[in-house]
Amino acid sequence: MASSAISHHSAFFSANKEVGLKSSFNPSSNIYKCRKSVLCNTLAVMVPAQLSRAPSTTGSVKHAMTMTEKILAKASDRAKLEPGENIWVNVDVLMTHDVCGPGTFGIFKREFGENAKVWDREKVVIIPEHYIFTKDERANRNVDILREFCIEQNIKYFYDIKDLSNFRVNPDYKGVCHIALAQEGHCRPGEVLLGTDSHTCNAGAFGQFATGIGNTDAGFVLGTGKALLKVPPTLRFELDGEMPPYLLAKDLILHMEERMTLCNMVIEAGGKNGVVPPDETTFKYLEDKTTVKYEPLYSDANARFVADYKFDVSKLEPAVAKPHSPDNRALARECKDVKIDRVYIGSCTGGKTEDFMAAARVFLASGKEVKVPTFLVPATQKVWIDIYSLPVPGSGGKTCSQIFEEAGCDTPASPNCGACLGGPRDTYARMNEPMVCVSTTNRNFPGRMGHKEGQIYLASPYTAAASALAGFVTDPREFLG
Repeated sequence: MASSAISHHSAFFSANKEVGLKSSFNPSSNIYKCRKSVLCNTLAVMVPAQLSRAPSTTGSVKHAMTMTEKILAKASDRAKLEPGENIWVNVDVLMTHDVCGPGTFGIFKREFGENAKVWDREKVVIIPEHYIFTKDERANRNVDILREFCIEQNIKYFYDIKDLSNFRVNPDYKGVCHIALAQEGHCRPGEVLLGTDSHTCNAGAFGQFATGIGNTDAGFVLGTGKALLKVPPTLRFELDGEMPPYLLAKDLILHMEERMTLCNMVIEAGGKNGVVPPDETTFKYLEDKTTVKYEPLYSDANARFVADYKFDVSKLEPAVAKPHSPDNRALARECKDVKIDRVYIGSCTGGKTEDFMAAARVFLASGKEVKVPTFLVPATQKVWIDIYSLPVPGSGGKTCSQIFEEAGCDTPASPNCGACLGGPRDTYARMNEPMVCVSTTNRNFPGRMGHKEGQIYLASPYTAAASALAGFVTDPREFLG
């Protein structure tokens, strides 16, 4: 059976506007708290929205379906679906990168022929991002293979990089695939997006079905445009209450980037995908990013969910995931005696513009310098530009870069995945020795960021910045009040 047909669940997250939710999803507090509840489930985020268009439906509403079921029904030309069914779906977007692309291309050529053409050159997105700024010959060769394939296949969306000495002279280069997909308009409501990366579920923030698949499945999609998927049952999560300012100040309803963080870490909770119903925030974000017509889909009022979970976010506290698993949850204040060697702020989970803004606010509030090396790795070129150009609220016009410099942080690096996945030994900020690191990345398994004896504490940008200032795992309330 294809790996993508494994039975997981879908997660549906609901933020209740009627109770005045003003919150931002903290990847290192909320998702870990929910983790055991969502094991093997699709996670769906439901945001009741004031829509300017009528919600679309698929087939007769006599058979009520969840959003995930509707998206898959549409993609498989079915009027209705049941959880557990294996179905062939038409894929709207297939993404691969420098780690999995070469293997995927090899399988495609082996199964379809050396001269075979991809099913649709405008639906394949290829993004070099993992092991880019390195002298490792094998890593460099992977990028060359991507380029050769894209030239051969005339792939429209190939975000190439040729000059590794200065990423800014490469106008096509973007950076981390999951953020680049959103910024370049490849994430659209009601569609199916598959990628050879487990955090492809990040795109569920746009109300689409997005999940990771293996190289074999991806090779098949390249040739046919179809994939075999198992329809997942859905868990619904409702997040009520006002998020305390010491967790994150962003509003879950109003800010697109926090929705991405929420859906990004669904895979860590055992989910197959996570979705947020599209609303005016979604549509506004996409206005200048895509001209492709899309059809938003929403769960029927009487749709069946495996379970409903409600959380009062006002009662949450800053948390971390201790080594060596994302589900090894603890409150940040419970780890105050853990001395650290470094802090890492970056990745698809914690390297977005809003993540760096959050870290800058902590440094600004403290007025102090960091006590441990603090590495900053923007997810994309756009994020890098934002760090140097956007003023931080309440700073008197200072940018993140100015605040980071005053705090003694390392200079923001070239946008890429960096040390999140370890990489070659010369990867920026890789842990080449046993160290203790607080990181805004998404996984902390042994060897994840380099040395197999390294200890990684996963945390929000607030907690990461606070820990950098103290030299210990630190609750950000010590600086934010």
